[in-house]
Amino acid sequence: MGKKMKNIGIITSGGDCGGLNAVVRGAAKTAMQRGIGAYIVPNGYAGLYNLVDFDRLVFLDEERTDHVNSAFAGSDAGHSRVKISKIPDPDKYNRILLGLRKFNLDGLLISGGDDTGSVVVDLAEHGIPCVHAPKTMDLDLQTYSVGGDSAINKIARIVEDLKTTGKTHNRIMIVEVFGRYAGHTAFRGGIAADADCILIPEIVADFDAIYKHLKHYYIRRILNSDVHSGTYVMVVAEGVKGEDGKYFSDSGDSTDSFGHVRLAGAGRYIRTRLEAMMREDPQIHQFMKVSGMYVPGVFEIPEIREVIPGHIVRSGSTSSYDVNFGKQIGASAVILLDEGISGVTVVEVYKGRIRYMPTADAIVPRPVSLEDVTFYEQMDICFGRTPQHYEPVIEEQKGEVERFL
Repeated sequence: MGKKMKNIGIITSGGDCGGLNAVVRGAAKTAMQRGIGAYIVPNGYAGLYNLVDFDRLVFLDEERTDHVNSAFAGSDAGHSRVKISKIPDPDKYNRILLGLRKFNLDGLLISGGDDTGSVVVDLAEHGIPCVHAPKTMDLDLQTYSVGGDSAINKIARIVEDLKTTGKTHNRIMIVEVFGRYAGHTAFRGGIAADADCILIPEIVADFDAIYKHLKHYYIRRILNSDVHSGTYVMVVAEGVKGEDGKYFSDSGDSTDSFGHVRLAGAGRYIRTRLEAMMREDPQIHQFMKVSGMYVPGVFEIPEIREVIPGHIVRSGSTSSYDVNFGKQIGASAVILLDEGISGVTVVEVYKGRIRYMPTADAIVPRPVSLEDVTFYEQMDICFGRTPQHYEPVIEEQKGEVERFL
């Protein structure tokens, strides 16, 4: 496979997150070293579709690349949520090819998640050379995805910070976070913040189990405190399911351009369910009186507050891990394109070796391992179910221990 790239376009797509600018910078710097021109195709796949109408593209020379700050979350290239195959224009692929020819772009580096990756597969099948740099804070791809570590760190800090208001008011705090249909960020962020309860889409919520765990820890903490102060913290993935096995969503049947239900309201739903259970529980009323909090008609059950940090977990700064990984996959994508390899996803760089896999395989959903959940249940973290018995499987590691970085 001979080298074939003179110029490439860089696209970032889907949701914003940490590490994307590291992808752009790593790609631009590597392109310079290989004598390849790197250009930004702005606004994700919307920009790609409209490329033929642009007058100019931003060229990532040394001076412009200096302004791409790897530590900033988000992307200098801009984003959109557009699925090319759903554009009703029957001439859309030819339109894209005309745009690429107009700017002499020989291939595309495309950074995004599973939806973005599905378009990479589509474009490659239509003869457009492209390589996928995995990006999603959801961490639901088969590969590690840039943005995940940054989001997990941000979630953990938010949850830790909210404990101060929880303890001050003796509140039960519910933090609802992104993740769509996978619970990786809620799972890891909650564990890092010593959350009491973590609810993820992979486990249907059992409110009896949740309520039992909540009562035990919340009541014990307050009654054993010399100032009767305590809190209980839950981290909830937006895609968590109720007992009926359905996702909670305030948006009804509203969907995005890729056909996903717009998830919203999990935290509110859990709060209202727990409040209803408390109102019917005589032990809660007795606890409120013993702890000195009970006020008839005003303050009869503990306060439960849901907090939705939303895009805050995507924004701001990027973790050092994601800067490193972002530069790896950005640079590797350029090299793969230059080597004539297309329709693939960068997995990692290990000891200088670039590893990749077909994008169609990389975007297969990867849920949280229930074996991992069971491991943490032995630490008495509630995952919305009756804890499962953990039976350790112990094995000796032989040979090298491989890491992403």
